Amino acid sequence: MKPIPNDALVEIRNLTFGYGERVILDDVSLRIPRGKVTALMGASGGGKTTVLRLIGGQWKAQKGQVLLQGPTGDDSAQDVGALQGRDLHLARRRMGMLFQFGALFTDLSVFENVAFPLREHTDLSEDLIRDVVLLKLNAVGLRGARDMMPSEISGGMARRVALARAIALDPELVMYDEPFSGLDPISLGTAARLIRQLNDVMGLTSIVVSHDLDETFQIADQVVVLANGKIAAQGTPDEVRHSTDPLVHQFVSGQSDGPVRFHYPAPPVDQDFCGARP
Repeated sequence: MKPIPNDALVEIRNLTFGYGERVILDDVSLRIPRGKVTALMGASGGGKTTVLRLIGGQWKAQKGQVLLQGPTGDDSAQDVGALQGRDLHLARRRMGMLFQFGALFTDLSVFENVAFPLREHTDLSEDLIRDVVLLKLNAVGLRGARDMMPSEISGGMARRVALARAIALDPELVMYDEPFSGLDPISLGTAARLIRQLNDVMGLTSIVVSHDLDETFQIADQVVVLANGKIAAQGTPDEVRHSTDPLVHQFVSGQSDGPVRFHYPAPPVDQDFCGARP
């Protein structure tokens, strides 16, 4: 196996994935640089969340590899798609995940939500768990909300609690699935700032799936636009923003029509409305 460059934490090589005959990702190759924020963008259904699930080992590619740099930081690499049992569990311990809308346990307090992965995956004493939880909550500005229930906090606060839970085990890689969805402008800006600050202060590698152009472009080091199963554009936010590719231009400018059509492919109108009825 050809080693991953030392400046990359994850490398996707010639990966193909789909459902039946529907191809979602078609021979895609991509590197996730260590210590950087990489944004995955593109139209809905383009395969962004699929990439996260493949990296996390939830799904396995039909072809190609998802390589994770070895924990020692040397040239060793693991093919996540080939891992099973304990090896897959250990690889996932190096990852944190912020699910869309937070996905907090509704019957657990803020404190207990963040403590959950520590109790499940470590042998820390309750005193140490308490200290770690409070440190993580303090990092997202919610130490004072420790005893509240998810039903008692706002959507923006819930997203921050979920972020504290995602970093509870001090992962190397944190993946964010639509972290800005449904947030008001203040909460959105707070969430974006936290992603950037935690990435830099904790030495994380971050992958952010988002449709929010302005905030995402402000915090990302690398932007990857997925479309039609391929990588349509890749580069710095400024490079992607000024891309001349028609599809990328349509996405960045928010045009309703272009390479991504308004109408989903369908039979001719006269065939549906004027043809023989069953």
